[in-house]
Amino acid sequence: MKEHALSDIRNIALVSHQSVGKTTLAEGFLFSSGISNRMGTVDDGTTTSDYRSDEIERKISIGAALMTFEWKKNKYNVLDLPGYQDFLGEDRCGLRVADLALVLLNATAGIEVGTELAWDILEEFQVPRMFVINRLDKEHADFNSVVAKTREVFGNGAVPIQFPVNAGEGFNSIIDLLQMKKITFATDKSGKYEAEEIPADLKANAEELRNELVEKIAESDDEILEKYFETGELEETDLIKGLRLGIITRAIFPIACSAAALNMGTHTLLDFINEYGPSPAVTSVVQAKDSRGEPVEVQQKVDQPFAGFVFKTLSEMHVGELSLIRVYSGQIKSGDEVLNTRRNSSEKIGQIYTLCGKNRSEVSSLSAGEIGALVKLKDTHTSDTLAVKSRPVVFDPIVFPEPVVQVAVSPKAKGDEEKISNGLHTINEIDPSFTVTVDPELKQTVLSGQGELHLTVILQRLKERFGVEIEQKKPKIAYRETITGKADEKYRHKKQSGGAGQFAEVWMRIEPLATGGGFEFESQVVGGAISSVFIPSIEKGVKQVLQEGAIAGYKIVDVKAIVYDGKEHPVDSKDIAFQIAGREVFKMCIQSAKPILLEPIYNVTIKCPEEFMGDVMGDLSSRRGRIQGMESQGHFQLLRAQVPLAELHDYATRLRSLTQGRATHTRIFSHYDPVPKELEAKVIQESKEHDA
Repeated sequence: MKEHALSDIRNIALVSHQSVGKTTLAEGFLFSSGISNRMGTVDDGTTTSDYRSDEIERKISIGAALMTFEWKKNKYNVLDLPGYQDFLGEDRCGLRVADLALVLLNATAGIEVGTELAWDILEEFQVPRMFVINRLDKEHADFNSVVAKTREVFGNGAVPIQFPVNAGEGFNSIIDLLQMKKITFATDKSGKYEAEEIPADLKANAEELRNELVEKIAESDDEILEKYFETGELEETDLIKGLRLGIITRAIFPIACSAAALNMGTHTLLDFINEYGPSPAVTSVVQAKDSRGEPVEVQQKVDQPFAGFVFKTLSEMHVGELSLIRVYSGQIKSGDEVLNTRRNSSEKIGQIYTLCGKNRSEVSSLSAGEIGALVKLKDTHTSDTLAVKSRPVVFDPIVFPEPVVQVAVSPKAKGDEEKISNGLHTINEIDPSFTVTVDPELKQTVLSGQGELHLTVILQRLKERFGVEIEQKKPKIAYRETITGKADEKYRHKKQSGGAGQFAEVWMRIEPLATGGGFEFESQVVGGAISSVFIPSIEKGVKQVLQEGAIAGYKIVDVKAIVYDGKEHPVDSKDIAFQIAGREVFKMCIQSAKPILLEPIYNVTIKCPEEFMGDVMGDLSSRRGRIQGMESQGHFQLLRAQVPLAELHDYATRLRSLTQGRATHTRIFSHYDPVPKELEAKVIQESKEHDA
């Protein structure tokens, strides 16, 4: 592939709700550009971007896939991103480096939850975007209805540049409002088309929509708007300038037409992006930080020092890890030595590839604006920055959403613990949107992800790649024990078994501390009743109970223990005797001081369409949730509540079920609260049965 000027590069991401046709549209791009000699299909498992076994099996995109091709004079790097909300972490990776997003809409279903979720990320990253109303060849396709809903949800910047002549079964024709021509597509999936004059019966509608488009373009620039007011029309140069500017500033979101399965609309879409789509040259500077953490601007030019951002890690059979990188300035070549500025480690650059799904083409270098893959870097992963040592800039890392579903995992076969650990670590490099926590307190390895399917895919990959069979359990809850009253006890430890014995007597009282007080230990022993050398032994015994619990096996918090008297023996008293006495008297005190269990409470934020709020709030009440507040956010309500962790195990799945998949939630630990008495007895009983 020849070298391209910065202005000839198009970095595009495809986003939508699931099963709207992103992967099929990408197939059309590749077929139309001559990269492939036939269009693969999702149903047959023959597409270029969904090449992994789990994607073929499930017929959905799971990971971001990069495809590189040429269209006329331009080089395209297209990222096909998942639509299923469990894999939104992949969308964040791809959209981070895109200069334009194509948001596909379903001509029959309109705006769906995946559209709205992708839009939120686009807004966060401020990515220019356009809409593509796909599946116009399907029965009940309704272009006008989808346009109206798009404007209602996403604003009046959404404006058609085309409209279909005969949407539905038999679809093959559109009106292009920029050329003011009728476009008729070939029915042989070649993507080719013929242009002709607009029929008389469509002329009035075409002129009305074109005027609407021209008005929107004029509004993008004050100078152009002035011309438009003077003449009522715009010259071709002003139309081009204004539309480009409107897309870049996100004032205009063009709406195009397609039937991707028939490869209709592909050529016109690529031609439009060639002419109006932003190139890396448009964004002259990118924000970064220098080695001191101060803001710095990186110029997107080839003649600048090299800096690039690793936005995704892939692991391919027979190749190993591939680091997908967007080069923002300068050039990187095979043999270069660069600095990973986030980890402060050097990397020697080996092979460099451009990718088209799983197919690789080796290149000698990547320049500013380009996207490609670096092979087998020793310590570089997703969100890392590579730069020359003379200018060690750092780009902000990708922030992934907090996981909302947990499962505890353990090996079915003894001795596989290390395999699980290594396997999950490797998979986590590819997909940082899940977390693995080894909880020493609960003696569990907990896997946390974005949904049940997300966790299922991770565990399937673990089995296939690392040969590990997994047992899944509901994660334990890290309850806490504390006291609500005071207590005063004494305990004598005496053991005689021939020879030297053991003797220690400890008198102790305990009292509650304020929430968050932790643990305090104090000695008020006077007159040498217990030698000072044994006081630390008593404290050590007490701290064992703090970790092990006294009523249900959970950590004890917010307690003060005071040793105030005791006895010792000149021969038989020793460290271990006072440890045991300290431990046992502290247990007795806890049992006498009105102990209670505390449970973790989480702040839960739910983003939910208005029509489902009643069901969501009712469900929260059944989970002992306490509503903290509500506020509007666009077409959604933001509901804040505090919910016990014990009630959140299946919440992500239940919330999707209640809201047709349209609500999302986040959770973060808040504090501990007392467990209701009727539930406390059950937790204590379950703990005793588990330990039996």
